[in-house]
Amino acid sequence: MRPPAREPARAVAVVTGAAGGLGRAIAAALHSDGWDVLLTDLDADAVRAAAGPLGGWSRALDVRDAAACADVAAEAAGRAADGLGLWVNNAGILATGPSWTHDAATRRRIVEVNALGAMNGTLAALDVMRPRRRGHVLNVVSLAGLVAAPGETVYAASKHALLAFSIGTLADLRTVGLRDVHVSCLCPDGIWTPMLHDRLADPGAVASFTGAMLSPERVAARAVRLARRPRPVVSLPRWRGAQVRLLDAFPRIALALLPAVRAAGRAGQRRQRRRVGPDPSRPHL
Repeated sequence: MRPPAREPARAVAVVTGAAGGLGRAIAAALHSDGWDVLLTDLDADAVRAAAGPLGGWSRALDVRDAAACADVAAEAAGRAADGLGLWVNNAGILATGPSWTHDAATRRRIVEVNALGAMNGTLAALDVMRPRRRGHVLNVVSLAGLVAAPGETVYAASKHALLAFSIGTLADLRTVGLRDVHVSCLCPDGIWTPMLHDRLADPGAVASFTGAMLSPERVAARAVRLARRPRPVVSLPRWRGAQVRLLDAFPRIALALLPAVRAAGRAGQRRQRRRVGPDPSRPHL
């Protein structure tokens, strides 16, 4: 018996940083939801392997290259009659430690990938979406985009920039009358991906372990719901978003609470070590 035909994708989705971790989980969740997904990543071989079970459509992409982002957007737009419906800016990098411990090259790379790279993807997608007057850009920000994260200062600065750019761009779209072109920001708590696998004893990474440690699949499921129903800013879990916004509103209180925050982060690292045991790549349950 022939398997039932899969319903045609309603549009094309592009996911950056999709070779592994959260990006691959988002791509898989979108594929299951009916999207025709183009997986992109700096690592061409890894993203090709990740794309295999999802239709095999992948491209090497350095998000710092604006022209390359534009080429990917054009390719995606020509793939289906409904064109490019969704662009997910997920690619990101993390360096921990006090801000003065990073050299200029590290600071530049974090900002170029996390902020400028996402700007490149957003604008490449909007160049395709604006003439059609519909489409959605989903930027994976982080709770670090809502509050200064001790030990992850440069990373947080890049995510703050992305949040401001996203909300401002959405306002610009509404100003020119584009009601069906959306920009959303997803701000999850710490996610158990390779970005954190080697951070269980890193004092600079305690901020990522202060709350709920999320699985990539949980965040990806929320991204799919956000793709269906755009919202300017969504935090995951919601209570963490409210918590860090409160701290951001009262920086003197946040600084006074810093010892307690760091203690909570160290406790979170210990809990995660007990959960994963000697293999940090084991999925978080």
